[in-house]
Amino acid sequence: MMRKLFICGMMLAGLAGTLASRAALADEGTVDVLYAGSLVNLMERSVGPAFEKETGLHFRGYAGGSNKIANEIRGKLRRGDVFVSASPKVNDSLEGAANGDHVTWYVNFAESPLLIGYNPQSRFAAEFKSKRWDQVLQEPGIRIGRTDPKLDPKGAFTVEMMKKAAELYHQPDLVEKTLGAAENPAQVLPEETLVGRLQSGQLDAGFFYSTETSDLKIPAVQPAPELQAKARYTLTILSDAPNSAGAAKFVEFLLSAKGRALLAAHGIDVVRPTVVGNPQAVPSSLQAVIDAAQ
Repeated sequence: MMRKLFICGMMLAGLAGTLASRAALADEGTVDVLYAGSLVNLMERSVGPAFEKETGLHFRGYAGGSNKIANEIRGKLRRGDVFVSASPKVNDSLEGAANGDHVTWYVNFAESPLLIGYNPQSRFAAEFKSKRWDQVLQEPGIRIGRTDPKLDPKGAFTVEMMKKAAELYHQPDLVEKTLGAAENPAQVLPEETLVGRLQSGQLDAGFFYSTETSDLKIPAVQPAPELQAKARYTLTILSDAPNSAGAAKFVEFLLSAKGRALLAAHGIDVVRPTVVGNPQAVPSSLQAVIDAAQ
């Protein structure tokens, strides 16, 4: 009886070891990409599938406000291989020993201006074609959506744009009339849900990057040049990436001619990639791709 129990125990231990090995192999074949919520459609429907087809590796994405993701990384609540932010400043919160040394370099690679998008079925839709956008946003009953300025660069850009508009159009109370408090719960929503709420009719208008409005055919108004604000997308391989080799392949793909073409097709302004931080920490294979894109 003891012998049978011993054999069963050995078999179970062997099975557990096999499953653990398979799990490890699966992880080695998976690249975890943490990215700004404004890139959901691009990453999940375009870049991710194309990367998998090109490399045979598995793409696993997580979307959220850039600052929110950075906070989760710094607080050790989330791990990933690649981090794509909508603002270079977000990387600062992950640099240095005090912040966990998660980021030692990053690459600026794309931009996307901030627009005011609206639901074409909204009762205010026609007004966006006949009135200045800030006047429409002051209409009684209009439902506006935006992101949290503390958790997402787009939310901060929105507040910044509205303050500039208040000066440009000589309306001191414009921010109060359109946005209310900075973290107004009637307006502030998670970045990854904002588009869906607009499309479903829960919102009449909102603040979106051009990649979102272009991708999903959302009618939008571009503010005056003096009010321009935009996402400046960056990417990096996190210092504690579980799959650094896979991460390098993903970044190489995104910065390749094929990856850059996908970005452009989704309404993103592709810029010449530039490295900020410690260039010696950039994988040599990636540096070659960056040089080729110059």
